[in-house]
Amino acid sequence: MDASSIKYIAIGLMAFGFLGAAIGVGIIFSSTVSAVARNPSAEGKIFKYAIIGAGLSEAMGLFALVICFMLMFG
Repeated sequence: MDASSIKYIAIGLMAFGFLGAAIGVGIIFSSTVSAVARNPSAEGKIFKYAIIGAGLSEAMGLFALVICFMLMFG
């Protein structure tokens, strides 16, 4: 197996970074919906924290994308 095939295998394995980000965002927003259903008066505060958490979770997916591009074109 040469170096280019190993590079493409590593790029394929970067999909787990995207999978983790997608699962994280799903868990965050399902918990947000559950929390708002329990306490509707705290919706603004809960939603603010949910957006921050989703942004941080999505950043991990973007880091995986950047590493994927670095492997592909570097």
